[in-house]
Amino acid sequence: MPMPLSILSWNVNGIRAIYKKGFLEWLDREQPDILCIQETKASPDQLTEELLCPAGYTSYWSSACRKGYSGVGVYSRIPTLNVEYGMGIKEFDEEGRFLRIDFKEFVLMNVYFPNGKMGKDRLDFKLRFYDAFLDYIENLRKKHLPIVFLGDVNTAHTEIDLARPKENSKVSGFLPIEREWIDKVIARGYADTFRKLNKDIIQYSWWDMKSGARSRNVGWRIDYVFTSSDLEKRLLKAFIMTEVEGSDHCPVGIKLET
Repeated sequence: MPMPLSILSWNVNGIRAIYKKGFLEWLDREQPDILCIQETKASPDQLTEELLCPAGYTSYWSSACRKGYSGVGVYSRIPTLNVEYGMGIKEFDEEGRFLRIDFKEFVLMNVYFPNGKMGKDRLDFKLRFYDAFLDYIENLRKKHLPIVFLGDVNTAHTEIDLARPKENSKVSGFLPIEREWIDKVIARGYADTFRKLNKDIIQYSWWDMKSGARSRNVGWRIDYVFTSSDLEKRLLKAFIMTEVEGSDHCPVGIKLET
């Protein structure tokens, strides 16, 4: 029987920092078919050969123009057909938040969505990014391409997705206008895979490290894997790896029937 296809996503909060905490040993143990990482805070020329080419993997990187900021990367054991390093919109692409990789069976997008907590300008930037991204994937759907998109969405969808919803009701990351965008994504036919298979499970993927929130499990579920409806029937498992440390986020993932 064929092995399921495993896809993981992890905001590593600095690839060079997490490298020192056993990142490559963890990757070697888990052996995902595809690993997407966000907030790499590095460009490829700052990384060692060991990080760029772990055994069995090819890596792809989209970096911010600003050093030590943002950035996404993908490690894949599966052959790729095409790679795109942005959405074609300068204000977003120069922050290194988007990687599209076309595989034989689906198009994957690894995205580090903006954080809106720094003020109104960044919230506006985040909402513009949200709208531009949804337009981008909807145009792909017109070509009847199966889609997986994942990453740090920087918004908790419903009250079950964060420990303190009332206290955060006016905080970016849980604002009605941000949550409504996720409603819109789901209404367009994209499944929040974790919630699809784990209706009432309370698990988080991010904790504020400054307040020691992880030890008290006062967290937020802001990291997601979405699939288009044509991949839902292949969805075997969706999970959050809360036991994995090294970042203020933990990995999330899915397994697809092959």
